[in-house]
Amino acid sequence: MSSALTIREASTNDLGRLLELYLHLTPNNVPFSFVMAENIFSRFLQYEGSVILLGEIGDELVSSCTLVVIPNLTRGGTPYALVENVVTHADHRCQGYGKSVLDAATKHAWGFDCYKVMLMTGSKETATLAFYERAGFKQSKTGFQKRRTVGSK
Repeated sequence: MSSALTIREASTNDLGRLLELYLHLTPNNVPFSFVMAENIFSRFLQYEGSVILLGEIGDELVSSCTLVVIPNLTRGGTPYALVENVVTHADHRCQGYGKSVLDAATKHAWGFDCYKVMLMTGSKETATLAFYERAGFKQSKTGFQKRRTVGSK
C-alpha cells in the first residue's frame, strides 16, 4: 500500500467528490440535488462523534466510510458505533485503502468510548466478506433489516 494515503474528516467542501465516489458503491444511486446533500450533511454533523472519513492520495478521493456514534442506555451508558457506506474507487481497490479507512473509523470510535463497532453488508461475495475479516470485523451476529417499500410511509 502506498504511504501517500491520508485520512481526514469530510467537510461540506468535499460533498461533490464524495457523491462521485459513492457511484462506485451504488452505481444506480437515485440522484438528488446538491442543496439536499448539503442539508443532509449539516444534519449529520449534529450527531456527536459521527464522521465521514475520506482516504485521499494527493487530491484524489479514493476511499471513504461513514461512522455514526450511537448513545446507549445499556452497558453503563457506553455508546456503540455503526459503519456504513464503505467504498473504494474501483481503480484503487485491493491496495489496503479501504482497510485503512476502516481502521481509522475504529480508532475514532474507541476515542468516543464506544464498546463496539459494527457494520452490515448485503454482499455475499467471498472477497468482500474476506475484506471485512481482514479489517478486523467478525461475522458474529445475525443481521435483519426491514426496508420500506415504494409508496409506503
